[in-house]
Order: sequence, then C-alpha cells, then structure tokens
Amino acid sequence: MATPNLQPAPSRRIGRTILAVIAGILTGALLSIGTDLVMVALGFIPPLGQPGVTSGALVVATIYRTLFGILGSYIAARLAPSRPMAHAMALGILGFIASTAGAAATWNHQPPLGPHWYPVALVVLALPTAWLGGKLRVMQG
Repeated sequence: MATPNLQPAPSRRIGRTILAVIAGILTGALLSIGTDLVMVALGFIPPLGQPGVTSGALVVATIYRTLFGILGSYIAARLAPSRPMAHAMALGILGFIASTAGAAATWNHQPPLGPHWYPVALVVLALPTAWLGGKLRVMQG
C-alpha cells in the first residue's frame, strides 16, 4: 500500500512562499513608514526629502527599522511552507538591494539629507537583521 504524499503541491508551495515574503516585506515597510510619519508629525524628523535630520533622530530610526526588519523576517520565516531561514534571508537580500539603491540615490543629494553613516548602516544591517528574524523562528522549532 502506497503512502500518501503529505507535501503541498508545488504550485501551492510557491504561492505560500510568495505570500510569506510579501507579508514580511509589508510588515517591515508599513511599520517603518508608519513610524516615520509619526516621527514627522511629532517634529522629531523633517518631512521626507527635507534636510535637517539630526544624528539622534537617525539613531532612533536605525533602531526601529532594525526591529521592524527582524519582525518582518520572523513573519516571513513563520509563514514559510519550508526552509524558514531561506525565506527570512530572502528579505535580507531584498533589504540589502533596496538599502544599497537608496544609499546610491541619496549619497550626493544637495542639500545633504543627513550624514552618510545612516544609509551605510541600513545596508550593513540588512542581512544580520534578516538572519536574526529567521533564527528566532527556527529556535521555536
């Protein structure tokens, strides 16, 4: 007697993979954008594209973006049909690409949008943040 195949169909797995990655991206992006809007409304940071952001505000932004990146990667790993760390790291790779593109696009902006350490920090933190989110999920078993 043959044993039934308990694995989801390949097309279902691909769909779940795509949804897991999109859910992770949306979590990190929407929380970051929402927090940015609150910070602008409170006058803690200037509106997007305006100069005058302080290093202190960018430290705070780096912290909350890192935390939201960890959460987004955790969610991608949690929703993944298999290989949760690979799904989390996919977010890290996408974050690395997006952060690098953002750094390149704003590097020589006049007037400067802020110190150069901030976009560099986002690039450097993209992969470790994703790894940590995935690791937290894998540790749960």
